[in-house]
Amino acid sequence: MDLKKEIAALQPELIELRRDFHRHPEIGTREFRTAQVIEDYLKGLGLDVRRCLETGVIGVLKGGKPGKTLTLRSDIDALPVEEMTGLPFRSENPGVMHACGHDGHMSVMLIVAKILTAHRDEIPGTVVFLFQTNEEDAGAEDMIRAGALENPTPDAILGMHLWSYLPSGSIGIIPGPIMASSYYFKLTITGKGGHGGAPHTCINPIDCAVHVWEAFQAFHTLENNSLHPTTVTVGKFQAGQYNIVIPDTCVMEGSVRCLHNDDEKVRNRLREMIDGVCKTYRCTYELEFKCGNTLLDNDEKMAEMIRETGAEVLGKDNVITKEVGVMIGEDFAEFTRRVPGAFYFFGVADEKKGTNFEHHNARFNIDEDVLPDVVEMQVSLAKKYLGF
Repeated sequence: MDLKKEIAALQPELIELRRDFHRHPEIGTREFRTAQVIEDYLKGLGLDVRRCLETGVIGVLKGGKPGKTLTLRSDIDALPVEEMTGLPFRSENPGVMHACGHDGHMSVMLIVAKILTAHRDEIPGTVVFLFQTNEEDAGAEDMIRAGALENPTPDAILGMHLWSYLPSGSIGIIPGPIMASSYYFKLTITGKGGHGGAPHTCINPIDCAVHVWEAFQAFHTLENNSLHPTTVTVGKFQAGQYNIVIPDTCVMEGSVRCLHNDDEKVRNRLREMIDGVCKTYRCTYELEFKCGNTLLDNDEKMAEMIRETGAEVLGKDNVITKEVGVMIGEDFAEFTRRVPGAFYFFGVADEKKGTNFEHHNARFNIDEDVLPDVVEMQVSLAKKYLGF
């Protein structure tokens, strides 16, 4: 297999696929066109293809020899963002944009499938191409419940994300925790409303909520182990409708993110703090937690395989192994809870090309020049894991 030569021959198709996906972004669970393009492409390669949920697509490549089963995962959904890149292939769907790189993920995966299919007889084992719906709203768990990890059951799973926080052509990989768990909370504090000119007859839930927020800050500075990264963020704080009326309720919403396994202890401690503050200020409360993503914890052996492969494909100087972990969540964690696996970042940031904007930004774009290297990386990982 002359991998570089094969990839070079497919580079125009790789770029066209990416730009086609970029022109036609679709929100999670509604990726109807996207899923059809993927399904048709995989069927055209002769793979066994099925839907998992309405818009998830799974293609199975059975090699010519017995062996292990490896799953490669790509997310497929876009974001409700109005694109501001000015690209000639910018989104044609108003208010929807591939602002996170999933268009690149899909195009890479399809080309990887094409290359591996051309060498089907050489493959000892099976490669499963899992195109996941609704990653931005934690759709992995739904796909797992629908059988995404069955028929066949993988021995390992690999995930990759194009990453504008790393220089183009580099990868970031570490064993253990790499992306944080995320739990979203909604706290409703109830007091007693009344006239702003007679606050002594009222119980102001805003006063209570402010002290809850201060308790969160105290937790950060005084209680949290700084070696266990934890972030408690309040992103929404709403109360009242009129400037001279004390409201009955105040609502706070935010997230709790942990790059360690003690996330339940953190949530329990925050609940204790909320309970104590509300009792002190004579308020009642309702607290809801919703799991966004669990901790993405890389298998050590799989992470080491990625590190070794990255050094071979890109050169060891382009393999970053320090300060890689982030407090952003990723539902690939639901797969690695069940199957040994690992997730790595592939850098696309190039300031001169304007590909260094943060993910979910209206000006986000990827450095297309690195996509052939991503294909080489993914094919090389499949070869190394399956042993051919």
